[in-house]
Amino acid sequence: MMAINTIGMGGVDILPLVEGGKGVSISTGASSGHWAGAGGAGTVSIVNADSYDADGNVVPQIYRGRTRLEKHEELIDYAIRGGIDQVRIAHEVAGGKGRIHANILWEMGGAERVIRGVLEGTKGLINGLTCGAGMPYRLSDIATEYGVYYYPIVSSARAFNALWRRSYHKSADLLGGVVYEDPWRAGGHNGLSNTENPLAPEDPLPRVLALRKQMRAFGLDETPIIMAGGVWCLEEWQDWIDNPDLGPVAFQFGTRPLLTRESPIPDVWKQRLMTLKKGDVFLNRFSPTGFYSSAVNNDFLRELRARSERQIAFSTEPVGEHATAFSVGARGRVVYVTHPDSEHAALWQREGYTEGLRTPDNTLVFVTPEKAREILSDQAACMGCLSECRFSNWSQRAPSYTNGHKADPRSYCIQKTLQTVAHAHGPDAGDVMEHNLMFGGTNAWRFATDPFYANGFVPTVAQLVERIMTGR
Repeated sequence: MMAINTIGMGGVDILPLVEGGKGVSISTGASSGHWAGAGGAGTVSIVNADSYDADGNVVPQIYRGRTRLEKHEELIDYAIRGGIDQVRIAHEVAGGKGRIHANILWEMGGAERVIRGVLEGTKGLINGLTCGAGMPYRLSDIATEYGVYYYPIVSSARAFNALWRRSYHKSADLLGGVVYEDPWRAGGHNGLSNTENPLAPEDPLPRVLALRKQMRAFGLDETPIIMAGGVWCLEEWQDWIDNPDLGPVAFQFGTRPLLTRESPIPDVWKQRLMTLKKGDVFLNRFSPTGFYSSAVNNDFLRELRARSERQIAFSTEPVGEHATAFSVGARGRVVYVTHPDSEHAALWQREGYTEGLRTPDNTLVFVTPEKAREILSDQAACMGCLSECRFSNWSQRAPSYTNGHKADPRSYCIQKTLQTVAHAHGPDAGDVMEHNLMFGGTNAWRFATDPFYANGFVPTVAQLVERIMTGR
């Protein structure tokens, strides 16, 4: 294993190791502060992060507004307060070492307001802004306004080209690096395009070489590329280190920091990571964002798959083959379906899936009455956590605050499930983990086979960084 040298990033030399930002209450001030303290770049997630009361207790994010817009304003307030608290913790823990980055999803509801609110409340404490899940054109403008470096997350040279030409060329001096997030291997939401096959992962090297070629065309020869997604140990990336064709490269670790002592995820989640097998984490497209996402295959995802499989097309009037009258739900609404579909639906109803919920695609999804009540309740409780949500039909665009489509029962409330899984403690925590979304990179199965974690060993962040630096 060749030597791993420091790299220039954000105006200083640090280890080429970046902690990946992980959603709601997962990449906290403690975890990111320790990562920065070990000499790399720690990343605080400011996506609805936890805030604390005067006694140090987590403040429950309870929404009391009567309308979605009122609840949306509460959500933004929670996010700003939580982001400020976590950044301050990270700064204190890091002790002036490494870099502290803040990560947000561009498609988060009120993202720009949250970024500005957190930056206002933590002046001088944040060294860089990382942003993906969308096309964050205005990221460079915000970074310039506050004098911090910015790190866009892209999954192709084409995406960076669009960002550069539209806005980033005006703030080249503050472009700290470009994160290439592999759309097949990274955890959480992924940037697969409609032309890319989710079942056919591509080699990241040609894609990153194309990104470097594009960056060099813009004079960005020395701007680091941060490889994210599928990075486990650096000996597997030796051909990338000090490769003149790639230029300066750093590596982002999103999944491995989940299993550290400073990681805030529940113990049952850490234990589950130790038992995963290859194939237990995979891409799905149930997210209300419309993006693919990578998560652990548990009862939560199995129920979503089964829900969509119990689906038939319908018409409100007899048209063509849709001429068989069919009664749906407790109210006995009559719709018209094909004869074969009427037999499928009748079977589902006999199995207890008696409620048919309408989708934006003029189909019916059959669920139990209990699941129907849960779905409708979650849709009504929407607090606008995304800029647009397929599940609830929320949009942050005034004046309608709706995406113009029917709410989609084939998806789920992402804020609810991520908050639930992040705070699952107590005797029923295992059941909670099984019935909520557990994001993870596709390499998460390696916890069970890597000898570093033998006999259930859970390292500190410092021990993990030390291990990564050995290359193994």
